[in-house]
Amino acid sequence: MPNLKNQSQQTGNNSQGATRQHDAPTAAPGKPNQTSSSTPPDAKPAAPPMSAADQAKVPLVTPQTPPNKKKLVGQNYTTPDMIAKVTGRSKYAEDYRADGMLFTKLLLSPYPHARVLHIDASEALAMPGVRGILTMDDLPAPADSITDLGVVIKANKRGERGLAMEPVYMGEPVLALAAVDELTAANAIEKINIKYEPLPFVVDPFVSLRPDGPNARTDGNTWMRPPATGKGPPPPLDVVSIKWTDEDFKDYEQGKMPMGKPTDQWSFGDVEGGFKNAALVLDETFMTPNTSHQCLETRTVMAYWHGPKLVVCAGTQSTVQTIAAIARWMSMSPDDVVLISEYTGGGFGSKITASIHVIIPALLSKKCNVPVMMRISREEEHFIGRGRPSIAGRIKCGFTKEGRITAIDMYCVLDNGPYDQAGDCNQSGRIVSLLYQPPAMRWRGISVLTNTTPRSAQSSPGGMQGITLMEPLMAKASRQLKIDQVEIHRINAPVSKAEFGPPGPNGKRGYPTSCFLQDALTKGAEKFKWSDRIAKSGKRVGSKVRGVGVSSSTFVAGSKGYDALFVILPNGRMCIQTGIGNLGTENFSDAQRVAAEIVGMPWEKVDLTWGNTTKSLPWSCASGGSQTTHAMTRAAYAAGMDAKVKLQEIAAKTHGGNPEHYEVGGERVYRKGGGVSMTLAQAAQQAIKLGGKYDGTEPPPDINKMTAAAAKALAGQGLMGVARDNHPQDGQTYSFVASFAEVEVDVETGSYKILDFLAVADVGTVIHPKALGGQILGRSMLGIAHAIGQKWVFDQHLGAPLAKRFYNNKPPTILDAPANMEWAALNIPDPETPVGARGIGEPPVGGGCCAILNALSDALGDEIFRRAPVTADVILTSLEAGKPVTETLTAHI
Repeated sequence: MPNLKNQSQQTGNNSQGATRQHDAPTAAPGKPNQTSSSTPPDAKPAAPPMSAADQAKVPLVTPQTPPNKKKLVGQNYTTPDMIAKVTGRSKYAEDYRADGMLFTKLLLSPYPHARVLHIDASEALAMPGVRGILTMDDLPAPADSITDLGVVIKANKRGERGLAMEPVYMGEPVLALAAVDELTAANAIEKINIKYEPLPFVVDPFVSLRPDGPNARTDGNTWMRPPATGKGPPPPLDVVSIKWTDEDFKDYEQGKMPMGKPTDQWSFGDVEGGFKNAALVLDETFMTPNTSHQCLETRTVMAYWHGPKLVVCAGTQSTVQTIAAIARWMSMSPDDVVLISEYTGGGFGSKITASIHVIIPALLSKKCNVPVMMRISREEEHFIGRGRPSIAGRIKCGFTKEGRITAIDMYCVLDNGPYDQAGDCNQSGRIVSLLYQPPAMRWRGISVLTNTTPRSAQSSPGGMQGITLMEPLMAKASRQLKIDQVEIHRINAPVSKAEFGPPGPNGKRGYPTSCFLQDALTKGAEKFKWSDRIAKSGKRVGSKVRGVGVSSSTFVAGSKGYDALFVILPNGRMCIQTGIGNLGTENFSDAQRVAAEIVGMPWEKVDLTWGNTTKSLPWSCASGGSQTTHAMTRAAYAAGMDAKVKLQEIAAKTHGGNPEHYEVGGERVYRKGGGVSMTLAQAAQQAIKLGGKYDGTEPPPDINKMTAAAAKALAGQGLMGVARDNHPQDGQTYSFVASFAEVEVDVETGSYKILDFLAVADVGTVIHPKALGGQILGRSMLGIAHAIGQKWVFDQHLGAPLAKRFYNNKPPTILDAPANMEWAALNIPDPETPVGARGIGEPPVGGGCCAILNALSDALGDEIFRRAPVTADVILTSLEAGKPVTETLTAHI
């Protein structure tokens, strides 16, 4: 094994900070695995909606909190990674070094679509210090994967491979070269001669949909699923060519989105009847921007081989879940993959399971027989770092005179990029159906392939776009119907168990576990002093005019069925293992406090192991879709209760009586009402003597095989708490946010400032207030970026990206933040999860964007903009013309 230098020590909690080695033993790697080991439990019958008052009565963690039991859930604390981060001792992928390590550089395609005819690397390979190159011919073939349940996931033969011989966007890697240092590698790249055959390309979905428009791929311009045969699973998606007619485009120049043949559609209710019964019907077109994820840490990777095992040091949002992805990309067994990822500098959906480009240094390392580092520049990150797909949408929406929505007809055209179909298009319709509760809705959509940077999920994928398409109609309807913005949102807000989306295969529609958005709107209006602000909005003072806006927002906020694992040692410390990624949200630590609270362990006596799959980590969820808080507090609760029961049984075996006669708290197990007791350290000693389930020698049969391997490695060292989350759940988990903003616009220059911003979250039980506030405001800021300036720009004729750096692909800075920015949370527990907590990472995004957009239209009127972001030039030219001037439907301008 190479001598790794500057490798960070795993951090734990103690009074000196997060620097000391764990008392918890390390062991051989557990056996990685690909999916959860069993299906979710059956849902119980639907319950009637709970009131906020009843909801508040739901217990947070345990039925009763003993007097000597300190609360951890809901309290602020110093996270175990904080001191390492602020002192520079945290090690990201770029910080790793090994003896003899090589560096690799990428050769990127100069064409948006081309075929590689010939590569001449002879001059480069002859240079001193150059050790080898890698092309697509060296990559493993796309491989099928098999889940724990035996379900085969077919490989996508047209999916992204990491390197390409037919690059389908400018900047796609064609080959990689390894050398003794980066300067040598960069100079050698310049010596490689490649002959390309340029192919047709397109960067605008509507150009591709024209009757004679070019296709982004040689075999088509969109993904479509072939008709089901009725036997076996649905057939995989296939690339086909779809063109719309000239008649479809007749109103395009007037800014009305064409609505030709879709690839996907669904509906419920009587849509046409809803429009007939409406007092107001609006038909609006709007476009959202393509935006990069802009992670501060680029997707740098270091890889080496230790015998048959591949060791990868990379940033990822999801530690244990990344193992299967790497194994699939490399066509090797998950048992032979080791991942080290203690710190990740942001992901926002682009690193849910790292990136396929991890295979480049891994394969070069195997070829050159030394460790290889691939450091990615900011410009390279723009190309391979993923982005949110733009959606152009046309929505027809009916309202009663009281403001209640009667029907929605929604059509979406998604700018998909060149590879796998993004899920944003369909999700946009589902989110709109949940958030605005139309009694009837039709959704249609098409995802069009373009020769632009690949897309992937970005915070609130589809949700942000759907909300941004819908919110301008809500604001416009409020003005035309003379109904307050807050009130029209409250009238149409969902409640607990409110149905949404299309009917499933069983004919039933989904519903959220709980929803208190109406309470969030009410609380937000009071806290924001909404009534005082609207009295001043729209009134010009000199060249300045103010406007206020409100937006509702929601997104998926949880999953279930994962494992948790910890050991209470005979020295009285608690060692918790977690497979959650550490991407800056603090979920890897926050969720574990549930288990510590249940067994009465002070947090300063907890040691947390994360970020290295050789250290016996349990099966944890992927950190994406805002699921981690919900999923892993459930798992921690299960393991905590498993340990509590064992502690009660050990006390009964030791001191007599029944287990239920004992309580756990204050680092002790004690008889209720007073009397005998034992410390957790003494109970751990007894657990070792008893063996079996108590010390982990006999783990529960329903845990994932990765958790079982971890338990086996740690067995016999103390009392083990290990369990799978089997808690029943009725409904799907969503969180909700009500966002408020006030802006001031200078109508002589078009510039504007965000004066005040407030977001009120309905996320269930608050686990860690400071982390929650950071997520609410941070993700609101991500949404605000879509409103004020962040976007892609492409040369339509060359297919070349023009906004490749921070200074021209403008993520917001502290100078763009609202002058006053606040948050609040309802803190009403969700009744369908034992801790009551839901996720928060993505629900604020749509509200952050649309509160600003609605405030701008409140200040300026409805005929100023038809796309986001809204910049000073858009405002000024539209004010001068008296109508929207910017082209509504042209992509990447």
